[in-house]
Amino acid sequence: MAEAYFATRPRDAQIAAWASSQSRVVETREVLEDRVRRIEERFAGVEVPKPPHWGGYRVVAEEVEFWQGRGGRLHDRLLYRRAGSGWTRSRLNP
Repeated sequence: MAEAYFATRPRDAQIAAWASSQSRVVETREVLEDRVRRIEERFAGVEVPKPPHWGGYRVVAEEVEFWQGRGGRLHDRLLYRRAGSGWTRSRLNP
């Protein structure tokens, strides 16, 4: 599934996934841009495959609650629940 999702991403995002060691310190912007150039050359004219280190999770929410604190503990609470292809909204007691 990760391969299928990766294939839908824009090409520049695919290249960046190969070039970036995400969240690690990079010496300079130029170092990062040089990596991008090398990856672009490596995959010139061909589809960019999913890097072996790239992955993720698909989260499908069934319900989401939004809470906003208000005075006197009369907080606003809105609950959204999945209903077919859409969502229903309910107001909850604080």
